[in-house]
Amino acid sequence: MPSLTLAEAEVILAGAKAKVLEMGANMSISVVDPRGDLITMMRTDGASWRTPPISRAKAVAASCFGRASGELTENALAPVFRGLMAMEGGHMIPGQGALPVFKDGILVGAVGGSGGTAQEDEDAALAGIQAANLSPTA
Repeated sequence: MPSLTLAEAEVILAGAKAKVLEMGANMSISVVDPRGDLITMMRTDGASWRTPPISRAKAVAASCFGRASGELTENALAPVFRGLMAMEGGHMIPGQGALPVFKDGILVGAVGGSGGTAQEDEDAALAGIQAANLSPTA
């Protein structure tokens, strides 16, 4: 299964961090592989203790479905979704703030944010993806 390299994940993280600092937000950013396994993450000074696991859980949702995590909210109570969330031990959040990452049309991971507004979380994820010259769509 193709995945982001550590070097690519670090570029994404740096781009997302720059956006977080530009917005003046206190956030965490997580970069995961296509299975949702963590590659790298960061938490800015002042970000809540709960933002690292939330940013990762949003990224897990985006990587699992290859779609923006905000697009998944409407179906969050569907039996299949509830089953997947249970299987992941609660480490999947179908709420806005994460985007999948595609390279040459192939899903290679996802980026999730937490600590800002839902839109700020997603904006930081997008900035990171764009910094790496990758795409949030296939």
